[in-house]
Amino acid sequence: MSENGAHVLPLKVYLLIFAALLAMTALTVQVAYVDLGFLNTIVALGIACFKASLVVLYFMHLRYAASLPKLFWVAGLLWFVILLGITMSDYLTRQWIEQPQGWEHAAVITKAMLGV
Repeated sequence: MSENGAHVLPLKVYLLIFAALLAMTALTVQVAYVDLGFLNTIVALGIACFKASLVVLYFMHLRYAASLPKLFWVAGLLWFVILLGITMSDYLTRQWIEQPQGWEHAAVITKAMLGV
């Protein structure tokens, strides 16, 4: 720790985190070309969350912060997981309704209903 309370990391740590971020970006691109079905979104979000965690922990120095900023970070992650869970539960349980075919199809249905 320096005199003003800021934590100084060696350059090697920053370069390792940068290399890890580049590797995760390459992994994201590679996973985008693999058909995982509905898991594509989940895997991509997982990689993005891991990358965001590295940025927050090391570049924003949250790893060496007091407990209150860490508490808010965990609360934010928990809120994200809750919202993602609600969104995915809606998306994965949705029944796909057949869409109308356009104006011509609606006119045929209307004529059939009127007996014309």
